[in-house]
Amino acid sequence: MTEIEALKASLRGARNAVAALAEVTRRVDAVDPHQSDVSENDLELLQSLTLANAIAAQALRGLVESMLKRRGKIPQGAVEGSGGIEE
Repeated sequence: MTEIEALKASLRGARNAVAALAEVTRRVDAVDPHQSDVSENDLELLQSLTLANAIAAQALRGLVESMLKRRGKIPQGAVEGSGGIEE
């Protein structure tokens, strides 16, 4: 798989994760905060979808950072183990 193919796949994963959250968002938006609560099923679904969203976002972030690193656009230490924070 080339770098561009990996980027495209990573972007698809991030978009799919957001699309799945959008469906649940409509149901949560419809809940009257004074009359009812979010269903257990929606909470369980949100738990798994937010994890999928976080994983997709982190994978995309890691790929973009490695591409920038390869191009010399970010310092080596900002990618390896420092979380981008330099002391």
